[in-house]
Amino acid sequence: MPHEPAQRFRGPVLPDGEARDLYVVEGRITHEPQPGAETVAEGWIVPGLVDAHCHLGLDDFGATDDAATEQQAIADRDGGALLIRDAGSAADTRWIQDRDDLPRLIRCGRHIAATRRYIRGYAHEVEPAELATYAAQEARNGDGWIKLVGDWISRDEGDLAPSFPAEAFADAIAAAHAEGAKVTAHCFGHGVLPGLIEAGIDCIEHGTGLTEDLIDAMVEHGTRLVPTVMQLDKFPEHAAAGAERFPAYAATMTDLYARMPATIMAAHEAGVPIYAGSDGGGISRHGNIAGEVEALVRIGMPAHDALGAASWRAREWLGVDGLEEGASADFVVYDRNPVEDLSVLRTPACTVLRGVVRGVVGGR
Repeated sequence: MPHEPAQRFRGPVLPDGEARDLYVVEGRITHEPQPGAETVAEGWIVPGLVDAHCHLGLDDFGATDDAATEQQAIADRDGGALLIRDAGSAADTRWIQDRDDLPRLIRCGRHIAATRRYIRGYAHEVEPAELATYAAQEARNGDGWIKLVGDWISRDEGDLAPSFPAEAFADAIAAAHAEGAKVTAHCFGHGVLPGLIEAGIDCIEHGTGLTEDLIDAMVEHGTRLVPTVMQLDKFPEHAAAGAERFPAYAATMTDLYARMPATIMAAHEAGVPIYAGSDGGGISRHGNIAGEVEALVRIGMPAHDALGAASWRAREWLGVDGLEEGASADFVVYDRNPVEDLSVLRTPACTVLRGVVRGVVGGR
């Protein structure tokens, strides 16, 4: 079969911003000049964006069908997210990995939560004695990650409370690690965090309950953080909805939200690696990783750091190549420098996935 003609993309390439030519040959990146290559687009070239906390195959009521899941994945792709770490889904989304036109997908499998202590239809709901068994099961079924529900409202206590005893969490983390998987957990409050971090959890989702000592512990243990700031912006709604029946919970959520920008920025300034996640799925829409980058900047993160949290740094963390020689051609081209004008993230000029232009080309 004849080879496809080489393609040429020109412009400043992030993260360093150096202007150069990038060529695509047979779906792979090369920096070697290719005589006769067609110039496809010019602009600012960014390694494919990453949504590190997304839920393909999930809506308000649980698992979606394949047609709805496909539309979610397309929305994410067209928003520039070419790599997704799916942070828990009730649907079996393995079929997405067989589709070259859909984003690369790293699956956490299904959430693991305490019985009657999470959104109905989302999770395996288990007792403490079963947690390690389910952690090992999801580790074998997933793509190197599992997702625990660290805390949720306890109707008995009327407030946020850990989903399981610290010992059960530690056993579950050890079981997943024994299967070669990393562990992340949904954590809004403070109480669940010390045990998880001490047990060697790999990542914390949300993290609003962090304190200075716990941030120091995260740095020591190498624990990552995906704050999902857009999701945290919904805390006032959660507080208002629970105020009448659960005033302590409402007060906790209100306090966590008030301190949220300072909490996340303290972790960033201490050196905790932070990555961008839109929390797309359920009540949050897909295709909005740009909104999360903007949200990180709004709470104080420098724009270059925030974009890296949704691109080159996140790809490195998840073990997926960026724009190295021979890497799969997964990148986005923008008409303006996104570090200087984040709004351009919402209108990619050109999206390239596995060497194929998937978005509308608007290059000059």
